[in-house]
Amino acid sequence: MKRVSRDIKGVDVEVIETMIYILRGQKVMLDSDLAMLYGVETKVLIQSVKRNIDRFPEDFMFLLTEKEFKILRSQFVTSSWGGRRNLPVVFTEQGVAMLSSILNSKRAIHVNISIMRTFTKIRQMMSTHKELRQKIEELEKKYDKQFHVVFAALKKIFVPEDKPKLKIGFSQK
Repeated sequence: MKRVSRDIKGVDVEVIETMIYILRGQKVMLDSDLAMLYGVETKVLIQSVKRNIDRFPEDFMFLLTEKEFKILRSQFVTSSWGGRRNLPVVFTEQGVAMLSSILNSKRAIHVNISIMRTFTKIRQMMSTHKELRQKIEELEKKYDKQFHVVFAALKKIFVPEDKPKLKIGFSQK
């Protein structure tokens, strides 16, 4: 039986990981995903942010462009009868941390802790891969001719693709 990594109050770290996207070179989360985790409607989350807009500069949150939204929308299914009327707002790690200062429920506190731990886990994984890639590149310089095939295969593994992350499964509203 696979053990699911749970954080405080049963929020699955794996679920949060699927909600983190890379846009404009930053790890971000959609307003609708955050609202679902916090147990509020998206419009309530956005209203709270608008009442405290000074806490959210552009490097904490930004509005997606139509093109960015189309790329993300291709990753998850939206209903044909409903859907969003406005472009989504995304929050960077700092923006998510700032949300904890305006959303004061116990659930918001627990969810925020889980999200911060997930961002930290992702940062650690990326750092580990970066260090490993650097070591492989050093070895490649030293033994390039002898192990060309091996290094070519390793490059394919460690070179990140620019494809958007697919969201698998469904979410409850």
